[in-house]
Amino acid sequence: MIPQKERLGAQYLGQGTTAFRVWAPEASTVEVHGYLASGDCFERLTDEGHGYFSGSIPGFGVGDRYRFRLDAHEEFPDPASRSQPEGVFGPSVVIDPDQFVWHDAHWEGRRWEDLVFYEIHVGTFSDGGRFDGVIDDLPRLAQLGITAIEIMPIAQFPGERNWGYDGVFPYAPQSSYGGPEGFARLVDACHAHHMAVFLDVVYNHTGPEGSVLTQFGPYFNTHYHTPWGQALNFDGPHSDAVREFFLQNAQQWIIDYHVDGLRLDAVHAIIDTSAEPFLRELTKAIDALSRHYGRPIYTVAESDRNDPREILPRDQEGLGFSGQWNDDLHHALHAFVTGERTVYYEDFGSLKDLSRALTEGYVYTGQYSSYRHRRHGRPFLPHSLGHLVGYGQNHDQVGNRPTGDRLASYLSERQLGLIAATILLSPAIPLLFMGEEYGESAPFPYFIDHHDPQLVQAVRDGRAQEWAFSQEVLPDPADPNTFLSARLSTRRDTPLAHWYQMLLAVRHKYLTPSLMSGARITATVEAPHPMIQLTWALPEATLEVLLNFSSESLAHSQGESSRVLINSETPERIGTPERPLPTPSAVPSHGCLVIYHL
Repeated sequence: MIPQKERLGAQYLGQGTTAFRVWAPEASTVEVHGYLASGDCFERLTDEGHGYFSGSIPGFGVGDRYRFRLDAHEEFPDPASRSQPEGVFGPSVVIDPDQFVWHDAHWEGRRWEDLVFYEIHVGTFSDGGRFDGVIDDLPRLAQLGITAIEIMPIAQFPGERNWGYDGVFPYAPQSSYGGPEGFARLVDACHAHHMAVFLDVVYNHTGPEGSVLTQFGPYFNTHYHTPWGQALNFDGPHSDAVREFFLQNAQQWIIDYHVDGLRLDAVHAIIDTSAEPFLRELTKAIDALSRHYGRPIYTVAESDRNDPREILPRDQEGLGFSGQWNDDLHHALHAFVTGERTVYYEDFGSLKDLSRALTEGYVYTGQYSSYRHRRHGRPFLPHSLGHLVGYGQNHDQVGNRPTGDRLASYLSERQLGLIAATILLSPAIPLLFMGEEYGESAPFPYFIDHHDPQLVQAVRDGRAQEWAFSQEVLPDPADPNTFLSARLSTRRDTPLAHWYQMLLAVRHKYLTPSLMSGARITATVEAPHPMIQLTWALPEATLEVLLNFSSESLAHSQGESSRVLINSETPERIGTPERPLPTPSAVPSHGCLVIYHL
């Protein structure tokens, strides 16, 4: 827990008094400019030393607006603002998280092996584009078999249309989504439906418009850059306070909003040469909160390094993450099914690549990568495949395409079902991208709502340069219609959705217990046919998953003790060992069989 006197930002203490604390090492004086019902007021904070200023001020209550004035001159919103209802250029607002009435006192969390992630962009998930719109669909997702909602970044960003990775007030839930109270309602509702909540947070950069960090201190490292701008200062002079700012932010989401885990964006772009890396400090702090609350709280790293040290325990010199996104599995599956070989897909494309990703975790474990023009990765850890998160689609792999087109716009329903089976019946913890389960065809293009015309044009030019080799017409990221095109349709009850539900039922009943017991799987490529056989060793039986990537049905022999649980030819039915489906003569084209062997 964070001691009250050390918490950054505005903390309502009750009885009309609010405590303020800010780090501004280059300022001589810091005042709070309050916009109160009784009129404007200016209250000077006390210099604590080491660049911190703080003070408790009577007369400030919940809902009151304020800015910090530095050296009796310029004024800025609070870098640790909890609420920005007037946007990134407006004043900050005092809130009291303790006023929200929670109903999740008996929530005990979900086991890691039981997680099935469902990634959501709040702004496009529903017509209203708000947290409450997500709540409305939770019953359907629970029935589908989803056990964890993963929400794309909600830190306050410019305007009302953004993926979320341009956030500039990391502590403030986006006002157009419903602000702090709306987010708390969503988490509370998820827990009522026995779903965990993971939040995507961005600690490698901030957005290009509306940030006030540089006005308060050396939050950025002048020596490092990321693909999205200057890197944050996690290892340079004055970095202790920068690290504390982001550590408190990570803890805030658990303490004030009861989230169950954080997904950290692009940790490979967090440049930190210190002996005790910021990321180790962060996972240690989150693990401490997990012990404090007596429930599992997780950290998941997005990384393209193919480095198992990210999930190694800290006492083994690892970073201590609970899990890690696995792009190699996605790339191997996508390249093989679609035949695409542009950009990073040039490194993939064989059935052997896919088999290796399913059973070894990474495809690239130190060999030469043509795309990177160097060797890449190192071997993954034995018996740790369940720490990797696998997906056939996610916001990056859809949205970073020129037009943001989804798989449903260029693959058959059979192929979509086969991709689903590959991910959901693999040892990876599965992640679905909103809408994929019913074959959503709306694109997910890149969109922004920046105020500065020059910045808008720079984004357009950057996109055009990035995709100069493509013949496709890029949608204008600043056009509101680009954003509206990404809104999900209302057609959710499709044969594909029933197929996903059956796959998840099999996963929860048979594979999750196997993962918990540490079971391993083996994979066989049935050359010369494009078919993979995954074999799960269950406690009292064997589960065989046959994945046919051919456009023709393929014969496969079965023993007398075989019991068919799933046949993609009959996606509306699911069998049991006692009442199996009829035994087919072959694995369907672009299809899947799941066979239980006594």
